[in-house]
Amino acid sequence: MDMDMDMDMDMDMDMDMDMDMDMDIDIDIDIDIDIDIYEPEFNFQYQKIYQTMKNYMLGKDRANHSSVERFLLLGFTDWPSLEPVLFALVLLCYLLTLTGNAALVLLAIRDPRLHTPMYYFLCHLALVDVGFTTSVVPPLLVSLCGPVLQLTRGGCMAQLCASLALGSAECVLLAVMALDRAAAVCRPLRYTALASPRLCRALASASWLGGLANSAAQTALLAARPLCAARRLDHFICELPALLQLACRGGRSATERQMFAARVVILLVPSAVILASYTAVGRAVWGMRSRAGRRKAASTCGSHLTAVCLFYGSATYTYLQPTHSYNQGRGKFVSLFYTVVTPALNPLIYTLRNKEVKGAALRFLGSLGRLQVRH
Repeated sequence: MDMDMDMDMDMDMDMDMDMDMDMDIDIDIDIDIDIDIYEPEFNFQYQKIYQTMKNYMLGKDRANHSSVERFLLLGFTDWPSLEPVLFALVLLCYLLTLTGNAALVLLAIRDPRLHTPMYYFLCHLALVDVGFTTSVVPPLLVSLCGPVLQLTRGGCMAQLCASLALGSAECVLLAVMALDRAAAVCRPLRYTALASPRLCRALASASWLGGLANSAAQTALLAARPLCAARRLDHFICELPALLQLACRGGRSATERQMFAARVVILLVPSAVILASYTAVGRAVWGMRSRAGRRKAASTCGSHLTAVCLFYGSATYTYLQPTHSYNQGRGKFVSLFYTVVTPALNPLIYTLRNKEVKGAALRFLGSLGRLQVRH
């Protein structure tokens, strides 16, 4: 009897092992069949998404995916024919941003005639633009010519924190520059005393610290909220409105109100300062009797006002609308404008009609030519 029971138990165990092996084989076969059957049916615009999911299913990154939360950034995969054009445009704008802003900072440092508060703040704006674009463009270029971008939660929060800090710093810095222009036009005789080097350093530091404080507050609020929706963004960066749409409904309203209040402060308060400054500039220009004075004031303030309109127009559209009405498909094109295009245009805006910068550039090139002749 004992031998029969042992034989039955051995047979049962063998059958269970055979069934487990069959199940494993069936599962593997099913996965392979699904991949082979459905792969040709995918449209070209979903090939990047499909390849990412296929790699995940086949287990190439199974260890990482099982323990680390990842965000899938779809980028411009819904516009496959536009991706090569966007790659060339983004790369060109990035190179213009780096070279244009670096040249502007170099001229402002080397030429003593540009050692004024206006160019001091302009150097800070150039540094902000370079950092702002650098936090966005390299991953964007990778996603435009490669697979769909995947970021860990920490990487996504780091990108959000960096872009928010630099974008917020630019908001405050543009308001500071508007105050500087108002002081130069409305109080020309007292301008040197008003815009002292100590005050300029304090205002520039306040711009950087204000951007960091706003970024830290909003990133902390978002990181504390649980996310319920699928970790998939129809965007090329981890942008705040898109991430807020992933928050759980239970805490979304409170978090959204707190973050909206922070966005109002960082956008509308500098906007009010800029509006008040240019209202004062307009009154001062209207009271001028000489046409030369009016033209000089217009050329001094026109470039800055153009930069303000380009940046604030797109940033206001992105951040001052309710989360539920934010459309990621349209929003990513608006974000592309103020994160990539505007920083590339700023050096051109501030130099094309600026005789002082043109003169500094000519003097710098002349000095280089004389050095080459001597050698």
